[in-house]
Amino acid sequence: MDLTPQIRVPATYMRGGTSKGIFFHLDDLPLTCQVPGPDRDALLLRVMGSPDPYGKQIDGMGGATSSTSKAAIISRSERSGHDIDYLFGQVAIDKALVDWSGNCGNLSAAVGAFSIYSGLIDNDRIPTNGLVHIRIWQANIGKTIIVQVPITDGQVQETGDFILDGVTFPAAELEVTFMDPASGNALFPTGNLVDQLTVPGLGIINATLIDAGIPTIFINAQDIDYNGTELQDEINRDSKALEKFEAIRAHGAVTMGLIKHISEASYRQHIPKIAFVAPPAAYIASNGQLVAQSEVELLVRALSMGQLHHAMMGTAAVAIATAATIPGTLVNQAASGDSLNSVCFGHPSGTLKVGAETHFMNGRWQVHRVVMSRSARILMEGWVRVASNTQLH
Repeated sequence: MDLTPQIRVPATYMRGGTSKGIFFHLDDLPLTCQVPGPDRDALLLRVMGSPDPYGKQIDGMGGATSSTSKAAIISRSERSGHDIDYLFGQVAIDKALVDWSGNCGNLSAAVGAFSIYSGLIDNDRIPTNGLVHIRIWQANIGKTIIVQVPITDGQVQETGDFILDGVTFPAAELEVTFMDPASGNALFPTGNLVDQLTVPGLGIINATLIDAGIPTIFINAQDIDYNGTELQDEINRDSKALEKFEAIRAHGAVTMGLIKHISEASYRQHIPKIAFVAPPAAYIASNGQLVAQSEVELLVRALSMGQLHHAMMGTAAVAIATAATIPGTLVNQAASGDSLNSVCFGHPSGTLKVGAETHFMNGRWQVHRVVMSRSARILMEGWVRVASNTQLH
C-alpha cells in the first residue's frame, strides 16, 4: 500500500485568451523544479494528470484538450528592459511529455495580470486608474511581448464588456503586442513564400511555411478537400483526417529544419502548427451564431497537438496576420491578395482581427510587431497537490 503523503505547491489557475493553465511563481516550485529537467517535467505532468491513457486527465488539473493542458512559470526578469520572464510548457495528455519548444500566445495575456497579482511589479508602477505596460521576456523563444493591463482603483481590472469569440463571458480587454515575432533570421525558413511538400499518399501539397509567433504550415483547404468552414467534430472524429494532417505537419517540419526525420514529429507536438485556409464564406460557428461572409477576409482552421483547435491559438494568429500581410503567401491569396496591414479571419468559434507590421527590407520579409486583443482572469488561486514521491526533493 502506498502511503506517500502529498505536498502543496502554490499555484494560480488562470484563463488567458481562449486557453487556460496553471501559473507558478518560479520561487514557489520545489528546489529541483526551479531548473529545467526531469523533476520539473514530472511535477507538471502529475499536476495536469498526464500521461492519461483514458485521455481525460481526470486525476489532475488538465482539461483534456491542448487549450487546457498548459503551464506557465513566471519570475522577475533580470534582463534589461523587461519586467517578467515567462516560460511556457505544453503538457501532453496521453504521453509523458512536456513540450518546451514554443510559446502560448493566449496565456501571454494572463502573464501581465499574474505578474501584478504576485507582487512582481513594483507598486509605484501601478496607477490608481489607467494602464500598466508589462514587458515580458518569452523565454521559450527569446522574444519580447508587451501586455497592457487595465487598472481600476489600484487593482487589475478583470471584468468588462470585451467579447472574445471562443470565450463564453465578457471581460476586460488587454492589448497584446508580439515584438519581432520571427523566431530566427528567416521569416520563411526555405526562402520561399510557397513550397511544395511531397507527402506519401497525398502527393504534392502547396504550403506556406512561416516562422512568426510559432512555426506554422499553411495549406489551402481545397487542396485537401475541405472548404474552411469545418468545426471541431468534423475533423477530430475523423481519424484518417488527423493522420493526414499529421503526415503533412511532419513533412513540413523536416522542410522547415525543425526536425531531421518525420519520425521525430511525435516528440515535437507543439511545433510546428498546421492550418488550412480558404476565401471568406458564411458559416455557423460552434456557438450557433452566423458568421457572415462580409465579416471576414479569409477562413482559417488550425490544429494543435493533433486536434482541430476550438478557436485559434494566439501564436498561430501571429503567423496568420504576418502571412496575410505579405503578398504571395497562401494566406494572403485566400484573403484576396490585397495589400493588408491587418486581417479579420473566421475560426470555428467566430472571428478575430489581428494587425501586423511587415516590411520587405534587404531582400527579405521582416515582421516588426503583431497586435491583438485578448482577455484574462484568475479562475482559482491556492495550492495544487502532488505525491511527495513524484521525483521531487
